[in-house]
Amino acid sequence: MTPRRLLLAAVSGLALLTCPLSGAAMAQTATAVQPSDPWAQAASDIPADPAVRFGQLPNGMRYAILRNATPPGQASLRLRLDAGSLMETDDQKGLAHFMEHMAFNGTTNIPENELLRILERLGLAFGADTNAFTSFDQTAYVLELPRTNDETVDTALRILREQVSEALMNADDIDAERGVIEGEERTRNTPAQRSLKAQLALLAPGQRIADRLPMGDLNIIRTAPRERFVDFYNAYYRPSRATLLAVGDFDVDQMEAKIRGAFESWQPRAADGPEPDLGQIAPRGADSRILVEPGVQSSIQLNWVSPPDNDPDTVAERRSSLLQNLGLAVLNRRLGELARADNPPFLGAGGVTDTLFDSLQIATVGAAFNPGGLPRALQTIEQEKRRLVQFGVTETELNREITDTRAALENAVATAATRTTPALAGGLLNATNDQRVFSTPATNLALFNAAVDGLTPRAVNEAVATLFAGQGPLALVATPEPIEGGEAAVTALLEASTAVPVTPPAAQAALEWPYATFGTPARPARQQEIASVGATVVTFANGTRLTVKPTTFRDDQILISVRAGLGELGLPTDRADPQTLAPFVFTAGGLGKLTADELTRALSGKIYNAGFAIDGDAYELTGTTRPEDLGLQMQVLAAYLTDPGVRPAPFEQFKGFWPQIVAQSMATPEGAFGIQSSGLLASGDARQTFPSPETVASWTNDQFKASVTAGLAQGPINVVIVGDVTVEDAIAAVGSTLAALPARSAEPTVPAGADVRRFPAGTTEPVRLTHTGPAEQALGYVAWPTTDVVGDRTDARVADLLAAVLELRVLDEIRENQALAYSPKVEASASDVYRDYGSIAVTAQTTPQNQPALFAAVDAIAASLRDTPITEDELNRARAPNVERLRRAQAGNEYWLGALAHVATRPGDIEQIATEISDREAVTPADIQAAARKYLMPDRAWRASVISANAPAQ
Repeated sequence: MTPRRLLLAAVSGLALLTCPLSGAAMAQTATAVQPSDPWAQAASDIPADPAVRFGQLPNGMRYAILRNATPPGQASLRLRLDAGSLMETDDQKGLAHFMEHMAFNGTTNIPENELLRILERLGLAFGADTNAFTSFDQTAYVLELPRTNDETVDTALRILREQVSEALMNADDIDAERGVIEGEERTRNTPAQRSLKAQLALLAPGQRIADRLPMGDLNIIRTAPRERFVDFYNAYYRPSRATLLAVGDFDVDQMEAKIRGAFESWQPRAADGPEPDLGQIAPRGADSRILVEPGVQSSIQLNWVSPPDNDPDTVAERRSSLLQNLGLAVLNRRLGELARADNPPFLGAGGVTDTLFDSLQIATVGAAFNPGGLPRALQTIEQEKRRLVQFGVTETELNREITDTRAALENAVATAATRTTPALAGGLLNATNDQRVFSTPATNLALFNAAVDGLTPRAVNEAVATLFAGQGPLALVATPEPIEGGEAAVTALLEASTAVPVTPPAAQAALEWPYATFGTPARPARQQEIASVGATVVTFANGTRLTVKPTTFRDDQILISVRAGLGELGLPTDRADPQTLAPFVFTAGGLGKLTADELTRALSGKIYNAGFAIDGDAYELTGTTRPEDLGLQMQVLAAYLTDPGVRPAPFEQFKGFWPQIVAQSMATPEGAFGIQSSGLLASGDARQTFPSPETVASWTNDQFKASVTAGLAQGPINVVIVGDVTVEDAIAAVGSTLAALPARSAEPTVPAGADVRRFPAGTTEPVRLTHTGPAEQALGYVAWPTTDVVGDRTDARVADLLAAVLELRVLDEIRENQALAYSPKVEASASDVYRDYGSIAVTAQTTPQNQPALFAAVDAIAASLRDTPITEDELNRARAPNVERLRRAQAGNEYWLGALAHVATRPGDIEQIATEISDREAVTPADIQAAARKYLMPDRAWRASVISANAPAQ
């Protein structure tokens, strides 16, 4: 894992509770629905999407069918069961989730292991296209179908039916799967998971939700007899608790007939399982708890709890929720601005309200901070919450949130016809589980407009006041180190903060957008059509190159990439550079004339964004917009390229966060491996080495600013625009911005040796690394060097298929046969910058005791691939999902934005794009064996073992 990928994983842990307003819009009065209708619209005045066919079989099973052709020829199936961990008895804890596993382990008509193989032959990969999950209140089985022909659909429905009504649950198979479940529990036993347990214990003492995490009780998982599985299966896997959701490019009548044919004969085998007693909220006053957990992100939550809001989904309910969420949006914007100020009181903060699994209503304001920052963080969020309740929102603030929300809803209407099939299936699943009406974007917009028509700050303020009227505040502090004074000190801080008077929020001045002009608009100096990929390459006089591909994949979606400079190639190879922090602080620094927060105020109601990354051979700015805002989006990207703010506050804040990033990563085997192996896998290249906290602490924002701005100023600008755009509009938008700039320098020279990177030499014994988490957690890693995709990509594509075959065998042997790891992974990578740099890697989290068996299994699998040709069937099971994944990707703008990145300067890429699938389809079993003999040689394998520093000495 590269430093940038590891940072992304760590920063994702900073995501605090937020409350997006999508879906919180209002709806108009619907026509009457028959009371016998089992769907949410039966008790609502909100109309359901008329394109969805809602139905119910005579046995009680429900279904919802929606035709959607984005992407074409594909479908998504979700089979939901009203059966989760909340339904378990005291001696069944964990069996709802365990049962989900057993549904893949043999049914009446499908032998064990054959179920996944059937799907693989149809092009579905385990995990990516074939999956399932168990929550507190539901279990869902997920299939992503690459085709909607009869064979694929009929087979998929037959398998789903077998899983929910014909699971065998043989005692031997249950025993074999216990180790897999233990491995999953071990993998999920992270600081974040332990924080969740502490949060539920604080919020819901005595309620079922606090004692029914889906992973369950390991003692029960290890010992539960078959009869307990059968009891749960028969009681809760039944048609009256099942809902099939089908979205895709098919005829609705035909799909309905297929669903009836597959499921109409399903009959329950026992009485319906009882609905659980979720318990009542205990009377509470103010309370404080501390979770001391090494590796956890330091955070503070202030919670208020009240009885759950289980009223039907109606216009009035949505309006009430909308008003609360508008108030929270104002609070979140205020907290965000504080987080981006100089010397901020926290790393990030936010407020949210939600109903947790029909058990309780929660309103939360929380913040993440650096160690030692609890007093300021707690006081700030408490006082900002109180400022909101006491003084409310201003008219300016409310209008801004209404404008931004309306723009998002209008964009949802404009893109409704090309919403993706998986997203629609997920939306139907969520609506079903939440007993919410699945309404159209047009309905949401219409009723949002009705709800905000004449809306006053006073109405919002009254709604906000009810948010925090529950019992509390219940303070939960998560910290990697003890807090002096313990919970009494937290309570004292809270009491002291509440005694501080708050003042009304300061007024904010209106802002104008100052980056509308970049020079005289330019016209193309040269223009060339590339018919084979449907793109046009345009060159302007100042050297700017534009590649534009109009598509019909998504209405109103335009993706943009702006690349300049050398990127990683321009960084030193012998020392870490402050630009390591660039992806996280560059855009946060705003522009020269506007801070990041001023920028959002100036462009309220517009659809745009700006991302920044350091690629192997360029700096890259990215944006997503709609046709009417294309010109503005290009102005934003041009402003970031030519006048970035690079203010010190975001840089200093992230520097302060760095030690926590390291501590959080080191608390899990995978994170620790990412930190410690990053440089090792690049033979010491400092550009890939994760810098130490001491190194980061020595950097200054001035160093960072000088380095990144100099890098951005080098060489011509390359722009790629893909999506709902015309060539003429793309030329005009680039011509008035980046192409209007003064001419830039020629292609920069790559420093000597910067384009060389080497994979480390093979190891006879694993390299020993450590993590700081539980002693029973360990990780094993084996990787072999392969090749690149700098020029011809044929060899890399064979290596990619070899990795897919290897993954099939790793899952069979390491997960299923030996139960050494829950989720072993095989990944193939190939550099498009560094020649001969690529790898195939196996990663598995296991126990320290099982590591020798893990390495032996990997070696044996590699040897079998070298020594014996694979079957055509095994190749097809590996290749079909690989090819279908590519076909699916090629029906989206994201694929083409990346694929076209270099065609203006590397014409050879055009042929490589054209052969992306045909190269894979031409691979034979002999090619796989030859690749295994070339790459999977034992003397070239680099191995690593990550064990806990807390483990007893061997």
